[in-house]
Amino acid sequence: MSPWRHYVLLFVFGGCIAGVCGRIIYLSVTQHDFLQKQGDARSVRAEDIPAMRGIISDRQGEPLAISTPVYAVWTDPSEATFESKDLQVLADHLDVPVQTLQARLKAYRSREFVYLKRRVSYRVAEGLLAAGLEHVYLKPEYRRYYPAAETAAHVVGLTNLDDMGIEGIEYAFESQLQGRPGAKVVLKDERGTTIRDLEYLSAPVYGQDLRLSIDLSLQYTAYRELKSAVASHSAVSGSVVMIDVRNGEILALVNQPSYNPNDISGHLSGMRNRAVTDPFEPGSTIKPFTALAALESGRYESNTPIDTAPGYFHIGRKLIEDPVNRKTLTLSHALAKSSQVAIAKIALDLEQEAVFDVLRRAGVGDALSTGLPGEGLGYLDSVQLRLPIVRASMAYGYGLSVTPLQLAHAYTTLATKGNKISLSIVKRDSERIHNERVFDASIVEEVLLMMEGVTAKDGTAPGAAINGYRVAGKTGTSRLLGPDGYDDQRHVAWFAGIVPVSDPRLVIVVLINEPKAGLSGGGVVAGPIFARIAQRSLPLLGVAPDKQLMADVSTVPAVKGGREQG
Repeated sequence: MSPWRHYVLLFVFGGCIAGVCGRIIYLSVTQHDFLQKQGDARSVRAEDIPAMRGIISDRQGEPLAISTPVYAVWTDPSEATFESKDLQVLADHLDVPVQTLQARLKAYRSREFVYLKRRVSYRVAEGLLAAGLEHVYLKPEYRRYYPAAETAAHVVGLTNLDDMGIEGIEYAFESQLQGRPGAKVVLKDERGTTIRDLEYLSAPVYGQDLRLSIDLSLQYTAYRELKSAVASHSAVSGSVVMIDVRNGEILALVNQPSYNPNDISGHLSGMRNRAVTDPFEPGSTIKPFTALAALESGRYESNTPIDTAPGYFHIGRKLIEDPVNRKTLTLSHALAKSSQVAIAKIALDLEQEAVFDVLRRAGVGDALSTGLPGEGLGYLDSVQLRLPIVRASMAYGYGLSVTPLQLAHAYTTLATKGNKISLSIVKRDSERIHNERVFDASIVEEVLLMMEGVTAKDGTAPGAAINGYRVAGKTGTSRLLGPDGYDDQRHVAWFAGIVPVSDPRLVIVVLINEPKAGLSGGGVVAGPIFARIAQRSLPLLGVAPDKQLMADVSTVPAVKGGREQG
């Protein structure tokens, strides 16, 4: 090469370098703000800092709902172009069919953001980062985990993909549990990976923790017994409610069927909180309130005789009958034997609104305001009380309806010796609760004494008796309505009990809906479930056995003036 060509090349090369340097200097001086803005637009982002929801725990602090960190996988469909092998790698990591990813990318082609999968684990996120796929980004978020799974599902509920409550306590206390996200400015590389945090704009505010009144040990006990019973009786459904008499706290609330809130696929039919939402006619579980109305009237004492012969009578065209002719029964024995004839005759002998008034004061038909979503009101109406058949049927539990939770609340007024107290699904900080005296204590004590006869050897529910503890309870077997009226083949079996009678601590209501395995009576179906749950629960609560037990209904002491003497 000739010397002049060498110098020409050096001159041209030097000129290019000088031009580039000049351009750089020119742009950095005259276009600095513009270039900085464009660079930041491609690498600097404002991001939310997710806020963790509050922890839901039982009364002992055992977690029922906690938040765990996970990731959302997303992309920009308007820019992303995945080769077949990259799409297959992505599908394998996300455990999603390739065809599903292709369809999603195609559907959102004009968008700048689309989720490929939510709530992936840290392990999956690490695998995606290691794969080095372009246009695949990770966004931190939280998902709820429910340690008690289906056992406490109807109480705790669940959240949706956006971590917002949609069932149970998660929904009812959303404003308290939901946190407020923070914000920060981050620097990202060309793959969307965060290089460093540049500035924190606001800190996240975590949700408030919530401690429920539920005791997980008692919840497990009730759930296990209910699930076994519903299966053994081939029942459609079942519910159990347990109330602490001291303060109205709900210690256990379970249903069958249930669902696993950690994976709800295929379990939607079990999501209804039947103990709270579903009203049924309570049947004979209402009879203690009729007995209470009779004692309040002054016309009856516990040993007042009632002629039930010949075991049936008519109210208009309606036949009221007992299984056998029990001839003459006292009020105590009428309750222990659950005589339909005796109870109906008592109701017709009382003032028109006597039984209705007692039920209303006990809280039947009231809104309980526990905060649990979908709370049913039941039904109690006085419009047709002028009709004798309406008064009679109400006295033995037909023509009105209650949810299991409502019936438990009504029985709590008996367990508290006449005080109506509010119920709570949240643990109360103080023993001081709102209460209202609705019945005379001495009258309620007499009713409780009569209710002990139900679990005696010759009562309707000897299977509900508990070794070492006095039990006051009442069975109920109500027929379900069908297309042609009441169906003699479909029943609801109830047992509502108070234990121990000497110093009431628990009210437990058991409902088995449509048992189909041969037995249908509340005493033989629901009573033993009550006994097993209470037998295991009382020692867990440290409740000492009764010192003196009532062995038989015949040992009910004589009373004068309708009150126990001595």
